[in-house]
Amino acid sequence: MKQESYQVIYERACERKGGELALESLLEKPLSVTQLESIGNDRYLAELTRKVFQSGFVWRVVDQKWPAFEEIFWGFDIEKLLMMPDDMLERKATDPKIIRHLQKVWSIRDNALMIRDVSDEQGSFGRFIAQWPEDDIVGLWAYLKRHGSRLGGNTGPYALRAIGKDTFLLTRDIEGYFRAMGIIEGSATSQKSLRAIQSFFNELHESSGRSYSELSRLMAFGVGDNRVQAVV
Repeated sequence: MKQESYQVIYERACERKGGELALESLLEKPLSVTQLESIGNDRYLAELTRKVFQSGFVWRVVDQKWPAFEEIFWGFDIEKLLMMPDDMLERKATDPKIIRHLQKVWSIRDNALMIRDVSDEQGSFGRFIAQWPEDDIVGLWAYLKRHGSRLGGNTGPYALRAIGKDTFLLTRDIEGYFRAMGIIEGSATSQKSLRAIQSFFNELHESSGRSYSELSRLMAFGVGDNRVQAVV
């Protein structure tokens, strides 16, 4: 097993992205704890829903139809959605203004229930997300998968990244990096692999002071076929 230093990873990304200034322009910092706590439950549900519908689908189409999602699902008002009867939910799933996928539409109410339950315990879903430690971000992924609906795989992590929570992602390039380094074998989503990946990012975070989100992008920029600007 090889373990590269932060400096090696950073310099490789610089070389592939046209220098330090160009590379730094591609990096975004996550939101602060205070900012995450200030986000309303409706916005968390909206982002979870957007990523559920983008999973396995063309993201651009989901974005184009998003205003209709906001309208049809009452701005993702948690209490209104939880009061909605099954037959109304099924009718909404057939509306041509949105993407008609009954199972994914069902997930909206299921995830609204998860958010309300967490809020009842924690004060708000934003507080729960904000307070979760990044050095165990894979634990938050597991929580969303276990307690939410259709949030497994990369869907939950991508939603967290979009919201602004500090998280790395297991993209194809990043998974390939860990395999090439001999850090993981077999499934990248096994508990053993996830612990090894989290540990690696924890060490990079401690040595560099960079966020997990920035480190994830730096790693991906340095591998694969992405010498042109990429979004990770």
